[in-house]
Amino acid sequence: MIDVHFFPSPNGLKVPMMLEECGLAYRIVEVNILRGAQFEPGFMAISPNNRIPAIVDQAAPGGPLSIFESGAILQYLAEKSGRLLPTDVRGRYEVLQWVYWQVAALGPMAGQAHHFRMFAPEKPPYAVRRFTDEMNRLYGVLQRRLESREYLADQYSIADIACWPWIVHHEWQGQSLDDFPAVKRWFETVRDRPATRRAYEIGHVQMADSEAYRYLYGQTAKFVDEQRREHGAP
Repeated sequence: MIDVHFFPSPNGLKVPMMLEECGLAYRIVEVNILRGAQFEPGFMAISPNNRIPAIVDQAAPGGPLSIFESGAILQYLAEKSGRLLPTDVRGRYEVLQWVYWQVAALGPMAGQAHHFRMFAPEKPPYAVRRFTDEMNRLYGVLQRRLESREYLADQYSIADIACWPWIVHHEWQGQSLDDFPAVKRWFETVRDRPATRRAYEIGHVQMADSEAYRYLYGQTAKFVDEQRREHGAP
């Protein structure tokens, strides 16, 4: 059994998407990041970056194994199940380079676009334009890649699972899928997979209220230490 420490965010939803695809048994452990649960000592012991998702594979060789960071989790689950990650060198790195592209570029830039366009109390025009334009560039990267293939690495893989949840909220990023027809076709294809539908039945992205802002934005090292102590850390 795999425990999935989860909140319905784009990164969080990658993990049930993968688990539903590869058929591994799992259970959801909710981490309510809107109320500070990401600072609880038990969670931070398995996710030192105080971010979801994280997993604990209770059946790993040698005893329970915890993994944080969504890209690492996807790679681990692919290797464990033998699914959605080729074993030959060329095929494997065809997939992994797009997973790393997502965790280094698509996800962080989309997160900044979401913040400045949707959630920031003030919306500096420069920041809004900067991240909207960068998302447009990244959608162009996807468009060129998908013009000649069905999926990012030809066959469906963890690369598609890594990227897809970040495209769900394209409107938050100031983008229209009509401007990127290959991305739109790919997006709809992945959306209609039964495993994707089952994963998204678990939860959808929740909007933060005013109390949640305290836990989500403006964290410093001191704030994290204070929260850990508030939640019972020694």
